Amino acid sequence: MAGKVKWVTDIEKSVLINNFEKRGWIQVAENEDWNFYWMSVQTIRNVFSVETGYRLSDDQIVNHFPNHYELTRKDLMVKNIKRYRKELEKEGSPLAEKDENGKYIYLDFVPVTFMLPADYNLFVEEFRKNPSSTWIMKPCGKAQGKGIFLINKLSQIKKWSRDSKTSSYKLGFCRFCTVKYTPSTSELDNMFVHLTNVAIQKHGDDYNHIHGGKWTVSNLRLYLESTRGKEVTNKLFDEIHWIIVQSLKAVAPVMNNDKHCFECYGYDIIIDDKLKPWLIEVNASPSLTSSTANDRILKYNLINDTLNIAVPNGEIPDCKWNKSPPKEVLGNYEVLYDEEMAQSDGTDRDLRGRPGQPTGVKGSRARDSGKPVLTTWK
Repeated sequence: MAGKVKWVTDIEKSVLINNFEKRGWIQVAENEDWNFYWMSVQTIRNVFSVETGYRLSDDQIVNHFPNHYELTRKDLMVKNIKRYRKELEKEGSPLAEKDENGKYIYLDFVPVTFMLPADYNLFVEEFRKNPSSTWIMKPCGKAQGKGIFLINKLSQIKKWSRDSKTSSYKLGFCRFCTVKYTPSTSELDNMFVHLTNVAIQKHGDDYNHIHGGKWTVSNLRLYLESTRGKEVTNKLFDEIHWIIVQSLKAVAPVMNNDKHCFECYGYDIIIDDKLKPWLIEVNASPSLTSSTANDRILKYNLINDTLNIAVPNGEIPDCKWNKSPPKEVLGNYEVLYDEEMAQSDGTDRDLRGRPGQPTGVKGSRARDSGKPVLTTWK
């Protein structure tokens, strides 16, 4: 298709602009004809607003779905994952199998979560089972660590009770706190111990501006393989892949799959001392600010990969196309989940083990963990 892609963005970040210019795309103003708009979540609300929005033409695409918040708002993410579990239970799916303690075997990847004030009484009941535990309070619709605090006493959240008059890829990086973690209650208010957000850590005395308190995921993997072993490290990353796929499947029925849209999500996953990953939240607009040189390279490559898939061959978009990228492009990526293959093969594909592990038996157990060894799902 002839012509150059005309682009607009309201997020002035070098990792975006350098990728557009590398492709020879042409920058235009928002009020001019454009083909590709990388926009903030605030702008996407206006684009799809019933009152102020406008109809996108076939040669226009944007980087958010109209209701991306079904996954990227913390409360809605949890609600959709819980609904997904219940639906699988009703269908009798082996994915919804539980152990003898009533915990999901394959879908236990979200920490115990309550929405306050609606779930206050349920939270109190759970809190009293383990009164010495510490809980993290996160506002549903904020980012960069804003509004987060930790509690270990019910009196600290009394205002949230119902009775109150007032009613939170393979490549990637892992973030660390500048102060070593301690469960001591004396450090409960020390955000440099508990929150890894760069927006918070950069104000600490021990913040390192060279590495920015980050490791690449590949370095984390090497560290874990050398200290904990390759088998458990592979299992950890397979389970992270599993979390990503299952969370996307959880919101698929409610997501407006607009043909003009794509997403570049940012997954926040915390790994506990037993190397079990837990999904904390999913960001609609992961930070594209570069705090280090490695950070800038990684994010540039992320945007490059995203554009290669969303705008195959760098041509003017046409929403009537079959948007599957060419084989030479797909050959550079690992496909975690193929929906058509999964539908043709049934649920068993979701439960298959790694190469070298017994496969073909639905729900077959791995000897070391008492549950199937998860894998990437092609």
